[in-house]
Amino acid sequence: MDYTAVLAGREEPLEIYKIIGPALENVRILPDIVEPVYREASRMDDETLDRLRFALVRIQIHADIHRNEDLERAQQIKYVAQVLEKIIYGSLMIVHETDSE
Repeated sequence: MDYTAVLAGREEPLEIYKIIGPALENVRILPDIVEPVYREASRMDDETLDRLRFALVRIQIHADIHRNEDLERAQQIKYVAQVLEKIIYGSLMIVHETDSE
């Protein structure tokens, strides 16, 4: 699946999605993209950072909605989005009680 559309929502895709998308496809490359994503995000203005955060939240929501189709895949996708959100923003916008336990 091409996750660029989910990341973008109704907006134009950001360049950083080209880095994030492959990690959503294959969670094993997440360690390799953490620093490039962080560095790219550190150069963004506040409005673009907001767009990125909502992109990561959209991916988490998408994973929750499709959880029953493929639980393992949904968990991997959500994990990537949550790790990146925590690294860039320091916390998660959406925290489920089961996530915090």
